[in-house]
Amino acid sequence: MQCLGDKYSFLMNYFKNGIINSDKNIAHCILFYGSDFDAQYQIALEIARLLNCKNLGSNDCTCLNCNWIRENKHPAVVTISKNDNKPSDDSSKNVISIEQARMIKNELLITSDYHRVYIFCDRDKNGNVCGLNIRNFQEEASNALLKTFEEPPSNTTFIFITKDKSDIINTVVSRSQCFYVPSWKVELQDYSLVSELMEDYPNIERDSVLDFYGKLVNLSKDNDIENILTQMQNYIMQVLKSNIDKDCQKLIKDLGYIETAKKENSLGINPQTIFETLSFKMVL
Repeated sequence: MQCLGDKYSFLMNYFKNGIINSDKNIAHCILFYGSDFDAQYQIALEIARLLNCKNLGSNDCTCLNCNWIRENKHPAVVTISKNDNKPSDDSSKNVISIEQARMIKNELLITSDYHRVYIFCDRDKNGNVCGLNIRNFQEEASNALLKTFEEPPSNTTFIFITKDKSDIINTVVSRSQCFYVPSWKVELQDYSLVSELMEDYPNIERDSVLDFYGKLVNLSKDNDIENILTQMQNYIMQVLKSNIDKDCQKLIKDLGYIETAKKENSLGINPQTIFETLSFKMVL
């Protein structure tokens, strides 16, 4: 975890100093936001380790709790997502469900010798950690846990991972201490997925708008919508760089249209509706 300490020294020192305090003086609801979800998740696990370590959070501690958490096997450090820790009778596939909320509340009725940490996040189709939004962590499940978030049992901490605070309902945000986690990743400006779609951009003919729309819909059948939109932005940014001395108002407007489409996607709007609106804005 030394790497975390180097990259996020302020955050890690803040939490370590609060945790080793005899009162464990940190919030019981913590919200991380930013584009690097892996970093947020690792920080969450380190907080869980500090809360459960038998040796005041020593970096090289090998106590059972620390080893379990490093291996992501600790019984009291639980990841909650649309894929993780579903009750056996839970048939939901795309959301954190009411059944999971009930499971958490029932677990908290039983005392524990550990400090329990629940990490709320999303997963993509490859199992990678992603951010919460109001589509995968809907109001119904959020509201079912609000009282628990507000007045949890002792030795219980909830951590939320998201891209932007506005992606989670305000009643959860208002109960959380929020921290921005900057990204240290070298962002690859990949647009291979949309290169065929965008090959005539920005000179796509007006009568090709339905073809453009159809290609977008077909892409979305096997690919993450957020990734498609990001790669479209990457493509346009490359066009901008190569046309820096020309009038690029259309390109800038289209970047804004795509950003709006991303926000609509996070709100759970039908993808076909998003792509139809975007196609007509970009092509006509």
